[in-house]
Amino acid sequence: MRILLIAALFSCSTTALAADPLPSWNDGDTKAAILDFVEAVTTEGGPGFVPIAERIATFDNDGCLWAEQPAYFQLAFSIDRVKALADDHPEWKTTEPFKSVLADDLKAVAGQGMKAVAQIAMVAHADMTADEFEASARDWLNTAVHPKLGRRYVDCVYQPQLELLSYLRANGFKTFIVSGGGIDFLRVFAEEAYGIPPEQVVGTSIKATYELRDGVPVIIKQPELDFVDDKAGKPVGIYQHIGRRPLLACGNSDGDLQMLQYTTIPRNEEDDTPRLGILLHHTDADREFAYDRESSVGRLDVALDEASSRGWIVIDMAQDWATIFPE
Repeated sequence: MRILLIAALFSCSTTALAADPLPSWNDGDTKAAILDFVEAVTTEGGPGFVPIAERIATFDNDGCLWAEQPAYFQLAFSIDRVKALADDHPEWKTTEPFKSVLADDLKAVAGQGMKAVAQIAMVAHADMTADEFEASARDWLNTAVHPKLGRRYVDCVYQPQLELLSYLRANGFKTFIVSGGGIDFLRVFAEEAYGIPPEQVVGTSIKATYELRDGVPVIIKQPELDFVDDKAGKPVGIYQHIGRRPLLACGNSDGDLQMLQYTTIPRNEEDDTPRLGILLHHTDADREFAYDRESSVGRLDVALDEASSRGWIVIDMAQDWATIFPE
């Protein structure tokens, strides 16, 4: 009888583990709050039920779905592109920010601000067809290795977030990336990495033109910004590309503040729809990186202060995640 009882308990335990939709998340208040929210909005007849068509979840990318230190991964790609093109541009040896790029002085590049980063990124795109850019980005993602983490950049995705995306989709949510990163770069890998198709990616864009080349229709990328999908641009991007206000928004920095506000602040006194804001706080220097208020990459300061008054969940990476990266 005792053996049968132990076997039964083991069977129940195994079933419970198998049924856990977020196995890489440690049990605790954070995990419970996410599970409770999803249950509330998906329980038909319940006070918080939300129809499937309105179940929209938006996620930042850099520092939220994959790592972002010591520099944004798209910047690393753009820097490699600048180095590859340098022989055709001798003027870059004496022109900033390219001079610093060629000298491998990333600190000097960062010190020149976002304008310099944008210049580098646009040069990496300029005068290429969309297909040429996709091939270049895909080749880089398939080969380039992160300097500290020792794995390909495309493998520096967060296993707990992959589980959360799958869990949300299994419960009728449509998941979107809403990122300050380049929309064309994100679309190269988002579907394979996250299960998010290109049409569900919102990001910063540069201008493009259409033409026929030898009778073949092509899109030509231009060295000029079109839309910056960061900070206050994120709600605008959501409005223009998605057309529905999210039920859930997840970010990791002050660049996501306005997206979380747009998602969670009620429109009026009658608006009692359950909504959830989530911030990922990088607290794990051993397995990944630890940074917040003073970081030049992914600074989390104002949004962290606002989280408690808004009722946003703050994920403590060191405490809440049993695993960081996929094995």
